[in-house]
Amino acid sequence: MIAKTFFGLESVLAEELASIGATEIESVNRAVSFEGDLGIMYKANYLCYTAIRILKPIAAFTVQNEDELYNELLNIEWWNYMDVDQTLAIDAVVNKSNITHSKFAALKSKDAIVDSFRNKFNKRPSVDVENPDLRINIHIFKENCSVSLDSSGTSLHKRGYRSQVDKAPLNEVLAAGLIKLSGWQGKTDLIDPMCGSGTLLIEAAMQAYGIPAGYYRDYFGFMGWKDFDQKLWEKVRDESLDLQKEPECKILGVDHSFKAVSIAKENIKSARFHKDIELRHTSFEELKTPFKNGTIITNPPYGERLEESDIIALYKMIGDQLKTKYGGYTAWVLSGNLDALKFVGLRPSKKITVFNGAIECRFAKFEVYEGSRKFSKSNQSKK
Repeated sequence: MIAKTFFGLESVLAEELASIGATEIESVNRAVSFEGDLGIMYKANYLCYTAIRILKPIAAFTVQNEDELYNELLNIEWWNYMDVDQTLAIDAVVNKSNITHSKFAALKSKDAIVDSFRNKFNKRPSVDVENPDLRINIHIFKENCSVSLDSSGTSLHKRGYRSQVDKAPLNEVLAAGLIKLSGWQGKTDLIDPMCGSGTLLIEAAMQAYGIPAGYYRDYFGFMGWKDFDQKLWEKVRDESLDLQKEPECKILGVDHSFKAVSIAKENIKSARFHKDIELRHTSFEELKTPFKNGTIITNPPYGERLEESDIIALYKMIGDQLKTKYGGYTAWVLSGNLDALKFVGLRPSKKITVFNGAIECRFAKFEVYEGSRKFSKSNQSKK
């Protein structure tokens, strides 16, 4: 199988897949390939926070043009995977191929699949782009074409808890990946001082409390498959209850925008974390240090999509607040404005490249020492 993800999250997704029992795990660009049975496929969809889609390849061949694509797909026995009265949808991705348009590749693929049914049953299945029984993924790179069944259906980032969004919301899978990359496991208190719609807060709470990534969803693509095993699915879901736990950490979200805090409040309530996540309507500057030490993870405005009167002043403020109030904390800042990030005024101990949509970002780690770094190290050597 293939688990799709965002650039930069391949390593954490590989770790997640290993933890659920997947084998032959290999990271590739924006994806991780692995092997497993039906139960592993269900678990990958339900438990992996950093997966966008779980694909099951069923065929691979070379194609020079759209006619060859049509003929290859026509020869697949599609009735093994769906009934003629079920619905289908095609997702096609084309790169460096003689077939230049992904929508045309999808259309040609659809024609081949429905024609294969018409040839055998004198009847054809219907297309449903929104909620198909079978979603088929066609991936063409140069001359190589792979055909997969999409076991997820709707993208796995659509958790099902987010009822409202503020401007430029953070993707749920990316938010979960940032928490994983930071190493935070619910053992220290967590603050997001620019929390927006609350996505980072909710994803952190889900991981800290052991709530599965797919907990809020009613439907996955594999439920429409001919081999769907209801009892096995219920077993996977029931066993996930053993992963749930009660962490001792506190989670706090702060935002200067009343609208953002209101939206975050609704989303947190929808995720049923209203008793576990605290929200405050205030600015980072005015926030009094809430915990003796802890972890900060935040996604401040970059300046590209959001209007900021002075983006440099914002990043200077972040650095000033960290230096004056948050000694002993570890802070992680995601930014797509690489120049502005320098104005934090602290040397990052780690920088990880990720993408937020089409924006190349850095996820920077700042270790804020109590007193000077030199003093801190000398104290450690004496101990």
